[in-house]
Formats: sequence, C-alpha cells, structure tokens
Amino acid sequence: MEAPFQESTLDKRNRIFFGLGTVGRDMFYSVVSMYLLVFLTEVLNLPDATMWWITGVLTVLRVFDALNDPIMGILVDNTNSRWGKFKPAMLAGALTGAVFMVLLFVDFGMGQSAYILFFALCYILWDICYGANDIAYWSMLPTLSLEQKQREKTGAFARICANVGMFTVVVGILPVTNAMGDAMGSLKRAWFVFALVVALLMIGFQMFTLLGVKEDRSRFKKEEKTTLKDMWRAIVHNDQLLFTTIAMALFMIGYSTTTSFGVYFFKYAYGNENMYSVFAAVLAVSQLTALAVFPWFSKRFNRRQLYLYSTVLVLIGYLIFFFSPMHMLPLGVAGVCIFTGQAFIQLLMLMFLADTIEYGQWKLGKRNDSVTFSLQPLINKIGGAIASGVVSATVIISGINSAQSAADVTARGLLILKIAMLLLPLLCIVAGYFVYRRKYKIDSVFYAQILGELEARGDIRKNTEV
Repeated sequence: MEAPFQESTLDKRNRIFFGLGTVGRDMFYSVVSMYLLVFLTEVLNLPDATMWWITGVLTVLRVFDALNDPIMGILVDNTNSRWGKFKPAMLAGALTGAVFMVLLFVDFGMGQSAYILFFALCYILWDICYGANDIAYWSMLPTLSLEQKQREKTGAFARICANVGMFTVVVGILPVTNAMGDAMGSLKRAWFVFALVVALLMIGFQMFTLLGVKEDRSRFKKEEKTTLKDMWRAIVHNDQLLFTTIAMALFMIGYSTTTSFGVYFFKYAYGNENMYSVFAAVLAVSQLTALAVFPWFSKRFNRRQLYLYSTVLVLIGYLIFFFSPMHMLPLGVAGVCIFTGQAFIQLLMLMFLADTIEYGQWKLGKRNDSVTFSLQPLINKIGGAIASGVVSATVIISGINSAQSAADVTARGLLILKIAMLLLPLLCIVAGYFVYRRKYKIDSVFYAQILGELEARGDIRKNTEV
C-alpha cells in the first residue's frame, strides 16, 4: 500500500507564496483578455470598420506570438542564475508587461491607421512579456514537488488565488470604472487608472513568489542546454503532452469564448448591465468553493472520474443557460454548474500537463520543464485569439456593436449571440474530454512506475526529507 505523503514545512511555505504570486497576475491577464474588447467597443466606441481591423490584428498577433512561446520556454529552461531558473523571466515579464498593458488603455486621440499600428505594437509586446512571466511561473510548479497529491494541493491553492484575482476584476471592473468615471468626468480616464492600479498589483503580488518561494533542484540532475532540435523533440515525441495540449486547447477555446461574452450578454440579452457583477460574484463563489474542496474529492475519486463528472456538470449548465428565461435564478443555477465543473477541469488540466514532464523525461531522457509549460500560454493565446475573433465577429454581425441598448438588438441578433456564447463552446469542451478519454494514459499507477524508473536511472534523486 502506498504510504501517505506528508507535507513538509518547505512544501507549505512554497504552496502559500507560490499561490499568492498569481493573484495580481490573473487580475492583469483578465483585464486584457476579457475586457480589452469591451474598452474598445463600449468606451472608445470604435466604428465597425476599425473593429474589423482590430479583430484581424488580435487574431493574427495572438497566433503568431503563441508560436514563439516554445522559444521562450527554451530561454527559461537554459537559464542558470543565482536567483534560480524561473525568477529572472518572471520579474522581467512582470515589469515590462505592466508598461505595455497600461498603454493599451490610453486614448491618444490618433487617427484610424495610426491607432491600429500603435495598438498592434503594444499588444504584441504585452503578449510576449506576459508569456515570459506565465511560462516561468507555471513551469516552477512541477519542480516544487514530484508527489502528485502535493502538486494537487499547491495547484489548487494557486488556482484559488488566480480565481480571486480574476473575479476581483470580473466583479469590480464595471461598477468601479463607472463610479470613477462619474467622479473624474471621463470614463476613458477611469479605465486608464483601473489598468494602472492592476498593473501595480501584478508586480506587487509577484514579489510573494519571487521573494518567498525557495526552489530546490537537488532532486534533478543537471541537464545540458536545450536547443531548437531538443524543443521540437520534447514537444512532438511526447505523445501525452500532445494529447494534453489538444484537450486543453479545445477546453480553453470554449471557456474563453463564453467568459468573453459576459458583459455583452447582460447588457444586450438580459437588459441590465449591472447584473453582470452580481452574476460574476455567484460564479466566483462557485469556482473558489470547487477549488477548495478539490483535494477532498481527489482522495475519493480518480482523475478520470473527476473529469467525467465535471464535464457532465458543465454540459447540464450550458443547456440550462441556453434555454433559460432571462431570470437570475435559473441563470445563476446554470452558471454554478458551468463554473464549478470548469474549475475542476482547469485544475485537472494543470496536473495532466505537469505529469507529462516526468513522462517526457522518462521517454526521451531529458527534462524540459519550461518547454513543456510553454504550451500552456500557447494554448491560452490560441484559445483567446479564437475567442476574440468569435466575439468580435458576433458583436458586429449581430448588430450589437452599433446598438445603444438591448432594445436595438433584434431577436435574430440575440440568437446569434447565444449560439456563439453557449453552443459552440460546449461542443469544444465536450470534444476536449473525448480526446483526453481516448488518448491520455498517465494514471497514478503509471506515474509511480515512471518515477521509480527515473530514480533507478539516476535522472532524479530520492526524496530524503522527513
């Protein structure tokens, strides 16, 4: 019988300081990924012609930058500094990303062509800087422990902190910016100040991880420098990483698309923009509760069972939401089902990705933490690119971008909105589950076998800490 894992003092310290580091990170990412389009369409009131250009720019740049993430993974994997492997890229990405994020929310009064060029430059630089920080941050997680249950505890706490950051923005951004807009006499200025505060919080919370986490690489042998050929081999020949990437990408496309429609749905379909924050608060409690109880469920069900139950819960939630009348009770029930299931799936995906590192080391003979985790921002960016494209095209085609209120949107326009927001994402999420179910094979027994063989080969050292 497998002995229960005991959490050490270092494990506890790292779990807390690692998790706290992502509160500001997810505030930072959510402002851009979920509300940049809202700022462009509802605050700057850009015309349809400009929005079509912006849609193209966002889609192309996100896909282009996503392809650069594995290169960034090589740079992080090859880092060997007095501050460790991951922290230099985390700090540099946080500081520079904060600057470009704030510039995205400044109205310089430019003409259309000049603004599109300025927007494209700031956006691609923000994306690159955030990608460096994101890859370094999450690729640190698997090095903190090789124990699956400890990874789940650390990952769950980090996801709780991430969701605290995300939902702080989701719940607060509209009432806060509206209140500041009234006080300042300018909604544009209010959004700029909000972005500036979030950028500072990003840097502040990252200091918890940068100063508080103690990286211990004594269990890992020193690897040779990773080359482009090694990167290609680590990605293409790690079949479990590839299948995890496909499943994650399908999930993130669905998840990002649905969440990106939130403001538009409550303003133009529900008819009350202020209820968006109330709905978001309900979802925040749902996701945080789900992540808090995940370790309890993981002791009683295996990961395959948890993924199945979570997918079924998401399916039920989407169907309720699609057929629901415009009333907060059934919409709230649907939201609880969707976001509880999605919280479990997000954490499971993170654990699947982490375990493919040891699988790749076992199969290919080389450990590539950051190259492996570079696929996570790649997935997020491609998912975000597709989601932004779907949202932008939908608000234009449905007539929402030119509408002033819910009364200006036709029944056909609302149906287009609901199909794009609910049915298409649901198909992606279910497809992701079936990819995992048919192709992913790293369960607890196989993972223990992998660790045993890696220890026997001398690729990792046994844990001697009591």
